[in-house]
Amino acid sequence: MRLIQQASTCLVCLLAIFSAAASAQSNYPSKPINFIVPYGAGGSADSRSRQIAQKMSVILKQPIVVDNKPGAGGNIGTEAIVRAAPDGYTIGMGNFAPMAVNKTLFGNLRYNPETDLTPIILIEKGPLVLVVNPNSPYKSVQDIVVAAKAKPGVLTFSSGGIGGSHQLSAELFEQNAGIQMIHVPYKSGSAALTDLMGGNVDLMFDQMYSAVPSIKADKIRPLAITSKKRSPLLPNVPSFAELGYPKVEVLNWQGLIAPKGTPKAIIDKLNAAANEALKDPQLRELMLSQGNEIGGGSPAEFASLIKAESAKWSAVVKTANIKPE
Repeated sequence: MRLIQQASTCLVCLLAIFSAAASAQSNYPSKPINFIVPYGAGGSADSRSRQIAQKMSVILKQPIVVDNKPGAGGNIGTEAIVRAAPDGYTIGMGNFAPMAVNKTLFGNLRYNPETDLTPIILIEKGPLVLVVNPNSPYKSVQDIVVAAKAKPGVLTFSSGGIGGSHQLSAELFEQNAGIQMIHVPYKSGSAALTDLMGGNVDLMFDQMYSAVPSIKADKIRPLAITSKKRSPLLPNVPSFAELGYPKVEVLNWQGLIAPKGTPKAIIDKLNAAANEALKDPQLRELMLSQGNEIGGGSPAEFASLIKAESAKWSAVVKTANIKPE
């Protein structure tokens, strides 16, 4: 009889625990949500995070507080998301480098982006554009290929740092065109672009939001874009696919992530809120005006993108033998 009573008590306790957990999920969110950005304030990742957080906070009827944790190429902030409690009250922005590149680049990464995080939704994807100085003798991608093959290891390309999308785009181009150039890393993308404008380097793969204003001001000349199709912002600039390099496709992306173990009901609620936020006309116009493709979709679709991108850039990093600073 005593054993039956003990079993009954345990069952009641378990039911109470499950009931409390289910209630917490159904009432989610009941308090402010912490939103970790793995980059510093004022940058593009920070700006987009604040914009999407503001829209989602209205939909979810709770404040979403942005918390910048920059450093180590996005690894510090991303690891902070990994280590947070999986209760839906800590989410963050998962970016191209820490989610798909850094595992191979750093080697001793203390988290696995494919297994230690839960994807919520893709927010956006943005191509890069190959640009040169307006006075450059290179008028086309073919001009660069011919020059690089004639003098291997002479042409230079700038970037905002080792392992970022600037460098990886150029490395992917090199590998597909069968050429060799010299990488000149800077402390930021703006510094790299400034030196290109000054004629100190030969070329650069720059992000659209940064490059387009300088292109329109005739400070740099665009040669090709890394998306499959041409951009409405640069209708006269061909894609690499058009020019015979279909594998030179680079889309710098970011999306919402949560710690592994966050309940599916909460992930689904965050996904629905983010999808709704991405319908906002003001936000859509802002994203499109920067040359980006608007994201959306399911957590599974974002997970598939992360997996594919991780495999792709792992191969590029290994082939180029890229090492962190």
